[in-house]
Amino acid sequence: MGKTLGYVGVALVGALLLSGCSGPEEEVSQTQPNSVAEERASEPEPPTQQVEPLEVVISTSASLRPDRRLMVEGDTNLPDNAQVQVIIERELSRVRWQARTRVMDGKFEAGPFGSGSGLPDGGYWVTVQLGEAAVQPESVQERIGGEGEYLAGELVSQSRHGLGQIATYSRRFLIGNEPRRTRDQVEVIEDN
Repeated sequence: MGKTLGYVGVALVGALLLSGCSGPEEEVSQTQPNSVAEERASEPEPPTQQVEPLEVVISTSASLRPDRRLMVEGDTNLPDNAQVQVIIERELSRVRWQARTRVMDGKFEAGPFGSGSGLPDGGYWVTVQLGEAAVQPESVQERIGGEGEYLAGELVSQSRHGLGQIATYSRRFLIGNEPRRTRDQVEVIEDN
């Protein structure tokens, strides 16, 4: 019987120790969320920043250099340091030339485009595309949004990769000595 009382005593002491350890933890866990909630309630919430949508405007002009390679200049209201890609595509062969450039003071420039022998006469498309916000500098992301959500206007569309909104501008032009008959509005770039 002495051994039985010894085991019961050890069991009681162990139970008291375990219950003694869990008591304060329960009190801490019950009071901690309340105090954290009270602290958060006393802190003012930061105001949500309202960003006005950016109605994207892009325009371009193209000029043929003496070596018959093409230079593209553009005006835009995109923020400084916005990275744009300029693509020239020949209608007949679908051959493309492209360059990345940055917007500075509302302007951008790219080129020269074309092979060493120059561009043959014919129809071409110039496309200017503002890439996804994820590839833009932080200062640009602040203005257009982390997923381009602040971009607006007819040039804005959803990116093919689902990474937010992008802006794309396209314009057709002709290169050659003689203006061609065409039914659409097209810029004719003649040799100098």
